[in-house]
Amino acid sequence: MSTPHVETVKLDELNCWKISHGQAELLVAQQGAHILSYQLAGEQPVIWLNDQAQFKHGKSIRAGVPVCWPWFGVFQRNPDSVQAMRQSSEEPTAHGFVRTLEWSLLGIQADADGVLAEFTLPLPEAGLPGWPHKVGLKLAAHLGEKLHIRLTSENLDDHPVTLSQALHTYFAVSDVRNVHVEGLDGLTYIDTTDDWKPVQQQGELHFSGETDRIYLDTPTQLSIVDPTWERRIELTAEGSRSAVIWNPWIERASKLADMADDGWQKMLCIETANVMNDVVTLAPGASHVLGVTIGSRRLG
Repeated sequence: MSTPHVETVKLDELNCWKISHGQAELLVAQQGAHILSYQLAGEQPVIWLNDQAQFKHGKSIRAGVPVCWPWFGVFQRNPDSVQAMRQSSEEPTAHGFVRTLEWSLLGIQADADGVLAEFTLPLPEAGLPGWPHKVGLKLAAHLGEKLHIRLTSENLDDHPVTLSQALHTYFAVSDVRNVHVEGLDGLTYIDTTDDWKPVQQQGELHFSGETDRIYLDTPTQLSIVDPTWERRIELTAEGSRSAVIWNPWIERASKLADMADDGWQKMLCIETANVMNDVVTLAPGASHVLGVTIGSRRLG
């Protein structure tokens, strides 16, 4: 069993850990338990570390794998059962609030297959902001031949709790105009750029404009095929029957202060999710794992 190399680093205001094991390297920020990058030695990065990302206390990071919890996207677009969990008159932020909170590092340790880093979100006595429910939250990242990410929600309260969530992964690509996604043919998706209309996917998904789609009843595995970089990124989901695919394209990217005008070309978000009719209701004492395994291999 080889010993992982762990280095403490700081990106502007944020404390981070750089974890190396074998040929793989992982960068994780304490704020949000936010995985910032994942790369294999001698290869292009798998997870996109945006060179214009801002690493500030209390500000969400547009890069890596933000944790969206306990709701996803625009709060008012969530099912009533998710909205009913919130008790606040303040305007809700998109994607919940845990991605801007400080998590605690439980430990980083080697095992037979790699190295495991675990984080937990401390529960304040008064509850989380505007969301007074006792739900334990833990994120585990296992670095080996592949990257395994698991987000565990455990209901410690005496009443059911309903939530939506996502691992909002930004994947690095050579040029989004030249890649495609396999595994979606025949699925129904909600096109949020076209008045949230339901549409049926025909064939593989290629990109020629702004894309913001919620795919329903998704299979366990999806793939990003990148001929220019001669690789296939394979995603295997756990505890999820929905996925969100997003790229801002030219006009929207130009309005994002924390993305270069051409940044949209270099990334593609495929978000392993529990959204729409796939939300999670936890009975008292119950838990749920939302996870994704990410690997890459050469085409051919």
